[in-house]
Amino acid sequence: MWATYLAGGVGIAIAFSTLGDTPATLDWGCLLAVGVSGIVSFVRHSVFHRSDAARMHWDLGVRNNFQIEVGLANLAWGLVAILAVLLDWGLAAEATTFLIFGIYLLGVVGMQVVSPGGKRRSPAPLIAMAAFGMMLVLVGILGMNAA
Repeated sequence: MWATYLAGGVGIAIAFSTLGDTPATLDWGCLLAVGVSGIVSFVRHSVFHRSDAARMHWDLGVRNNFQIEVGLANLAWGLVAILAVLLDWGLAAEATTFLIFGIYLLGVVGMQVVSPGGKRRSPAPLIAMAAFGMMLVLVGILGMNAA
């Protein structure tokens, strides 16, 4: 999880600084904040699903296909972000990947907030996830405006 937030935080910082360039760019921000974060999240959720489940107190002693599916979703937007940069799809495509990842995270936070009783994550990870999601959405919006 920390690797995701490290890559994401550095990527978001770079994105904010390069959106003011002429021309505006999200290349390195997109690679780190969405690409690397997506790939690392895939590895955490899908490849190391047992240790990730234990971290979240979800370890049921069996494989959790839903958790692996979440990892595959992370892989999808991570790879699209990397392709958007490598194939030079442009600022709008890169900004869209920020929006997708951010809206997903904010949706997870919203679901957790309304989840019944003891099935919620603790507040600290939710606050971190909400902050990361909001920053991704903000960069996405600014990127779309600059495109």
